[in-house]
Amino acid sequence: MQTKTVNWKRNLLICWFGTFFTGASFSLVMPFMPLYIEDLGIKSVSQATFYAGLALSLTALASGLVAPLWGRLADTYGRKPMMVRAGAIMTLTMGGLAFVPNVYFLLLLRILNGLFSGFIPNATALIASQVPKGKSGYALGTLSTGMIAGSLVGPSLGGLIAEIFGMRNVFLITGSVLLVATLLTIFLVHEDFVPPKKGELLSTKDILAKIPNKQILFGLFVTTFILQIATQSIEPFVTLYIRYLSPSIPNLMFISGVIVSAVGFSAMLSSSTLGRIGDRLGNHRLILIGLVWSFAIYLPMAFVSNAWQLGILRFLLGFGTGALMPSVNSLLSKITPKEGISRIFAFNQMAANLGMVTGPMIGSAVAGAISFRAAIIVTGSFVLINILWSFINFRKYLRKRSIVNEG
Repeated sequence: MQTKTVNWKRNLLICWFGTFFTGASFSLVMPFMPLYIEDLGIKSVSQATFYAGLALSLTALASGLVAPLWGRLADTYGRKPMMVRAGAIMTLTMGGLAFVPNVYFLLLLRILNGLFSGFIPNATALIASQVPKGKSGYALGTLSTGMIAGSLVGPSLGGLIAEIFGMRNVFLITGSVLLVATLLTIFLVHEDFVPPKKGELLSTKDILAKIPNKQILFGLFVTTFILQIATQSIEPFVTLYIRYLSPSIPNLMFISGVIVSAVGFSAMLSSSTLGRIGDRLGNHRLILIGLVWSFAIYLPMAFVSNAWQLGILRFLLGFGTGALMPSVNSLLSKITPKEGISRIFAFNQMAANLGMVTGPMIGSAVAGAISFRAAIIVTGSFVLINILWSFINFRKYLRKRSIVNEG
């Protein structure tokens, strides 16, 4: 718990920097991971592709599975120590990728990177526990742009650094930046946390019992999960889809990176503003608006006739993402008791990471079995289901100014 007022605006700035590079570190290796694996001795194209997909998925999966553990420790010892722990370990595991002798050590470090992660959910919980209630949408919206922008801009950033400095140096540069983020957290982030006395720490069951409407809580987790599916499902086949749409397009890899990253750019531009709107309008209403917007933009991607139309729609999709993430986080912070906020945000991060794993699997499976356009339609159906579910969850909100003090 907090004992006195802290400078949450400075904390927000440092946490944004850390979440951006943490998000980027998960995805920046995407453009060249198969090539790096070939450099480690795997010469078969099919095997290199398999190990590349495994290396990317294992990190997100491991991170999602252990997130509740780190959330409980954060509620016990504070969020800042968990952020420092995550930053320090990620510095070593990311930098260490430059020195791996074979693909098996690479997979091991990627798993460790996921197992000891937790910077993002703990940074979110830290800010949520400090920011004034009337500014939670703005603050959490600003913070969410760090993760969103980092994870989606990461592929373009990683490809550029690899072209200029070489693949192995990408890991060293990323590790160095994570080290800087860790040091900034140590010296500039302040948290007045008083550990609970022995026997006073609430169990997860007790925390859930204090939340008035668990259906809304789990609905928010589902929204986070489906949001990641929608933004990530196109990644495995986006290059092939662009080539299918525009066979003679120049600089295919660069254009693909820009189109994948377009969601992150527009989300980064809009999330803080939309967070403020959510504070005034009601986060539940902005979630519904964001879902409807996302569905209306996502479905036409299946019917575009060229790469530029796809890029414009991906950019517009980011405004839906920019509305959803701060609203979900703000609503979570309002319905969760302060003594369990780290665990609830950890569960939300688990949902996000599982979506990051599931999205590419669904996209590649449907695209391979049917078509690229069918994969987009199937993903869009998940968003439609989320709209209907969220409307049912929020029906009481829409009749009355809410159980979570939205007014």
